[in-house]
Amino acid sequence: MTSILIADDEARISGFIDKGLRAAGYATRVAGTGPVALDLALSGEFDLLVLDVNMPDMDGFAVLESLRGSGSTMPVIMLTARVELDDTVAGLEGGADDYLGKPFRFDELVARIRLRLRRDPSSAPTTLTHRDLVLDIRTRRAHVGGVQVELSAREFALAEELLRNAGQVLSREQLLSRVWGFDFDPGSNVADVYVGYLRQKLGSERIETVRGVGYRLV
Repeated sequence: MTSILIADDEARISGFIDKGLRAAGYATRVAGTGPVALDLALSGEFDLLVLDVNMPDMDGFAVLESLRGSGSTMPVIMLTARVELDDTVAGLEGGADDYLGKPFRFDELVARIRLRLRRDPSSAPTTLTHRDLVLDIRTRRAHVGGVQVELSAREFALAEELLRNAGQVLSREQLLSRVWGFDFDPGSNVADVYVGYLRQKLGSERIETVRGVGYRLV
């Protein structure tokens, strides 16, 4: 059975999520402080973490930083009332897979959880290779021609999506959905901006623009 860790110090919210997820067929456990959440997340017993930012003793950003610093690739959905742009960017750049603001619809939370759990990590390759570009999924490191290239969490996620679909055209909407995991304003150019970052770091000739459609790794 899929196990989900719920890190939220508000008993009303954590109880609501806990009850709903159990009814949906998941095994759950609630952590009420940041240090407890981190210890449980590092135990290897859970498949996904729903993480609140405003946690006592150690906030959600610190929990996330420690979790990713340990090498954990557990999917993390940040669930919080802090939905300002700076907080959203900080969570995603810190390695969160999704960011959902309070108040929220429970069916949307479940949909996002299912999306993040869709791939079975045990059956996935630990490295992705295209020409001289290599991504190590386990360590989250990128190499070009044998030289390590520093990528942010979002840059790595975008590169991973392009490698998994090498040669295929991915629309901006697909990239936003798969990499950022939440809905942007249709006029947002965040995917274009991050493609530009990747071109600077990996080589401009690797990513082709398909005018009016999106991008593909060539």
